[in-house]
Amino acid sequence: TKLCRRATGRGRCDLLQARPATEFASLNGDVRLLTPGAVEGWSDLVHCPSQRLLDRLVRRYAETKDSGSFLLRNLKDSERMQLLITLAFNPEPLVLQSFPSDEGWPFAKYLGACGRMVAVNYVGEELWSYFNAPWEKRVDLAWQLMEIAEQLTNNDFEFALYLLDVSFDNFAVGPRDGKVIIVDAENVLVADKRLIRQNKPENWDVWYESKFDDCDKEACLSFSKEILCARVTVDHNYYAICQNLLSRHATWRGTSGGLLHDPPADIAKDGRLEALLDECANPKKRYGRFQASKELREYLAQLSNNVR
Repeated sequence: TKLCRRATGRGRCDLLQARPATEFASLNGDVRLLTPGAVEGWSDLVHCPSQRLLDRLVRRYAETKDSGSFLLRNLKDSERMQLLITLAFNPEPLVLQSFPSDEGWPFAKYLGACGRMVAVNYVGEELWSYFNAPWEKRVDLAWQLMEIAEQLTNNDFEFALYLLDVSFDNFAVGPRDGKVIIVDAENVLVADKRLIRQNKPENWDVWYESKFDDCDKEACLSFSKEILCARVTVDHNYYAICQNLLSRHATWRGTSGGLLHDPPADIAKDGRLEALLDECANPKKRYGRFQASKELREYLAQLSNNVR
């Protein structure tokens, strides 16, 4: 429908005939590189793309015989069109290919595609089904979630992957290894920190604190894509996971209290866990979330080691 609207202004059309009238056609033929100007804003993945990110997407695109090259013109016309349409309408497989689980990224493993049908490995039950698991299990899962937030925010590749949709059904847990994996990567915005440092947009080096979103629906998040794209230090992932999964503000399917609800009496009495969760979800001090998320990660690690 979107393709037809772009090409003909109507919701129905012959896709093959309409394609030459879309912006995808201009990238066919002898275009050498996929460039930021051509695809910026097509989807969350390329809301603010760098050349480095686009080269990575093309080089790791799996549905071609000639993978490993970042040159767009090395793809067949049909492969190129498939890549572009995937990038615009369903970027999830490209996230899974560019940041693969084999290299330690916390995403489901991409297995392959047949046309527009994509296969990924089955991880296990959704995080939701662990809402009332034993306390020790929930502490371990919470620690892993905070580690994921840290890895996606700060990594050696200097790509920040911001999760724009964080809820209990977007994560799953491996039944054997107990590992938490992201199973819905459709709404991931990738910001290239190297590019931000290079271009130095206004306030690029000022730490950005996300605003707590006290809404009455499930899994709300407030964010500005423009700011995520323009700052090097952003607390969005910590905020999303604390607010929507771990803290007392997290609500899901009529259940509230978050993954770390009803702690044992000694932990509840100590009060440290609740204080860290509150400061991580809705900070009272300036830059409080950055500090609280770091301390929370350490505290959960300590608790789960004690448990183990």
